[in-house]
Amino acid sequence: QVQPVESGGGSVQVGGSLRLSCAASTRYFSNYAMGWFRQAPGKEREFVAATSWSGGSTYYADSVKGRFTISRNNALNTVYLQMNSLKSEDTAVYYCAAGPRADTVALEEYDYWGQGTQVTVSS
Repeated sequence: QVQPVESGGGSVQVGGSLRLSCAASTRYFSNYAMGWFRQAPGKEREFVAATSWSGGSTYYADSVKGRFTISRNNALNTVYLQMNSLKSEDTAVYYCAAGPRADTVALEEYDYWGQGTQVTVSS
């Protein structure tokens, strides 16, 4: 069982940066691919970024490429999402998820989900 817990959300101005963290309480953290998703008000949850179990492979949605960076520290059971050059359209609840594979944008491929952390970008 994996229980991801997100932190680091908050309010920031357009062009600013935030770093989200997701800690997972499991001894098997390094067995899982980890992903970040987000859901804006009135919209469906969408893929943002994912990393393989080793961190050697990463994947990004086109909308965040070049601005967001996903990374992980398996010794700390934590995955991060560094978000730079934030835009108002990045405003959403951000969710961390664990699953068997990183090369997918499909929500149903992820087995364990956190409760989410709010990110608000304002001008």
